[in-house]
Amino acid sequence: MAKEELMTLDGLVEEVLPDGRFRVCLENDHRVIAYTAGKMRRFRIRTLAGDRVQVEMSPYDLDKARLVYRERVASSGFAQRKGGRR
Repeated sequence: MAKEELMTLDGLVEEVLPDGRFRVCLENDHRVIAYTAGKMRRFRIRTLAGDRVQVEMSPYDLDKARLVYRERVASSGFAQRKGGRR
């Protein structure tokens, strides 16, 4: 299968499952099981329920997807709440 055949869709993480998998609701209300792509796993990009993500899917299997991008959002991180870095 060539990479040109992959579909890229936007979605919302509904549930975090074991073993680096996620239940994602796509913008067309289709639900898929997505796993973390290699680059996201390598750079330890954390994904939580409620995050907006992009997934890649094969047109042959519409139940599985690969999570390739997590949209950045303004976070209220621990360092910001406690008054800066230590």
